[in-house]
Amino acid sequence: MKRMAVAAVAVLAGALATTVSPVAVAAPQPSADLLAAMQRDLGLDATQAAERLRQESAAAVLQRVAEGFAGESYGGAWFDASIGKLVVGVTDAAKTDRLRKLGAEPRTVAHKASDLDAAKAKLDASQAPAEVTGWYVDTKANAVTITVKRGQAQAAQALVEKAGSVAKVVETDEAPRLFKDTRGGDAYYINNAGRCSVGFAVAGGFVTAGHCGSPGDTVTGVDKTAMGEFEKSSFPGNDYAFVRTNSSWTSTPKVNHYGGADVIVSGNTESAVGASICRSGSTTGWHCGEVQAKSQTVNYQEGSVSGLTRTNVCAEPGDSGGSWVSGTQAQGVTSGGSGNCTSGGTTYYQPVNEILQTYGLTLTTG
Repeated sequence: MKRMAVAAVAVLAGALATTVSPVAVAAPQPSADLLAAMQRDLGLDATQAAERLRQESAAAVLQRVAEGFAGESYGGAWFDASIGKLVVGVTDAAKTDRLRKLGAEPRTVAHKASDLDAAKAKLDASQAPAEVTGWYVDTKANAVTITVKRGQAQAAQALVEKAGSVAKVVETDEAPRLFKDTRGGDAYYINNAGRCSVGFAVAGGFVTAGHCGSPGDTVTGVDKTAMGEFEKSSFPGNDYAFVRTNSSWTSTPKVNHYGGADVIVSGNTESAVGASICRSGSTTGWHCGEVQAKSQTVNYQEGSVSGLTRTNVCAEPGDSGGSWVSGTQAQGVTSGGSGNCTSGGTTYYQPVNEILQTYGLTLTTG
């Protein structure tokens, strides 16, 4: 029975060598955009990019076969672009010839992939000091690599002891952080207290209502993490402001549709009186209506603001600063009004073009 099983594996390996080798796998049909991106970012020409995709497709198929064949001795696999093949690590050197016949490039390694995964799982259950920036199964190095800030290798000692002989410490200058989108209509918080809404993302930050904050006021984002601070603000007289965001936040042309796909702002062409218009805000979400008048002066209790646009769209506290769009064209940021979104009302917005011009800002468009 054992001889029959061995024979069956040999037959299977021979068959697989003809079906999953890089030469035998059909070339994928990459899009022009994908090829262009590979040429730009990997330094390839169109032919090289297409060939690499074919090789990677073959390697993806072969990886599963090779892992099954290697069994407990499997030490991980990776695609080596320099040879155009899948490299497979095994702890049992006797398996290398068969792997080569399958179309892989075998390497004898010290640690099984299962041991590396188990060591990483121990670290995942551990508390790490701030000097440690992360860890991962480093397949090519056949190790669990623990990354630490430059000059702080000693901080990883407890983790090294927990992971055991598979651990490897690498110092790095990288400081990982979250990447978050600045999106119109989302909430933000001023001095960890009041709440307003993002108007539109611009280069370096976003525009919003001036009555929401003064220069120097700190801002946290919709996720309550540090976002930036008010750099410029004008109220009363006008009602606009510019918040400069920190490096964790990326300006995007998105406006939150609250329940639908984000609106992608494509420009800032001003709409006419009578045109339809929609508003996004963090209290009441998405509401639409019509432009009723332009250049209105509104006498708020806190002071007069001129140059506002009047609409019959509803809004409520917390919507201030939020986005107004006509189609995909940016129109302005919410100032104030009367009524609410139960009974209806009148709401005014500060035209965005005045804000961009006054502060010399560039609207983020898609």
